[in-house]
Amino acid sequence: MPAVSPNKPYRVGRSRTGLGLFATRPIKKGTKIVRYFGPLLDSKKKKDDAIENKYLFELSGRWTIDGSVRKNVARYINHACRPNAESDVKPRKRKVVIRAIKNIAPGEEINYDYGTDYFKAYLKPIGCKCDACERKRRKKRAEARAERLRLKAKAEKKALRKAEKRAEKAKRKLHGMNGAKPNGQRANGAGHASA
Repeated sequence: MPAVSPNKPYRVGRSRTGLGLFATRPIKKGTKIVRYFGPLLDSKKKKDDAIENKYLFELSGRWTIDGSVRKNVARYINHACRPNAESDVKPRKRKVVIRAIKNIAPGEEINYDYGTDYFKAYLKPIGCKCDACERKRRKKRAEARAERLRLKAKAEKKALRKAEKRAEKAKRKLHGMNGAKPNGQRANGAGHASA
C-alpha cells in the first residue's frame, strides 16, 4: 500500500473488492478529495492506444490518463452505483479531481460511479460488489427464500389435506364394510324393519 500523508482526509485500506480509499475524518459535500493523475496517453499514437489496464481514465476521445502509477492514490477509489463522490473532469486542462457529493463520515469508503462503458466491460461480467448492489442481491435472496418457504408450506398443506381426505375415505370405507351392503342390507340377511 502506498504511504499517504497523515494530514490527508483519507487512507488506503481493505475493502470488499480489494483495496479502497477510506475517509479518516469528516469530508463535507463539495470538498475536493484527491486528484486522479498519471501519464497522459494520446489515442492517436499507436503505442499509447495499445495500453490496456483497469486504471485508464478517459478525458476525451483523444486523451486518457493512465492512473496505474503507484503514487496515484485516487486509483484505489472503488466503483459504487450509489456513490458518495464524483469525478470532476476538466478535459481542456487534462485534469480529473474526485469531489464529495455527500457528507462522508470517518471510516466510510470513498467511491464514485465509473460510468457505463467501464461497468459493462469490467464489472458486469463478475457482478458489481458495491453496497447498493449487495443490498439488492441480499433482498432478492431473502425474497426468493421467502417464496420457497411459502411454496413449501403450501405444498405441505396440500399434502396434509390430501392425506386427511384419504384417511376420511378409508374411514368411511371401513365403516361401510362393517356388515352393511351398499343397498342398506346387513350381510347376515337381516335388514331394517319397514313400517
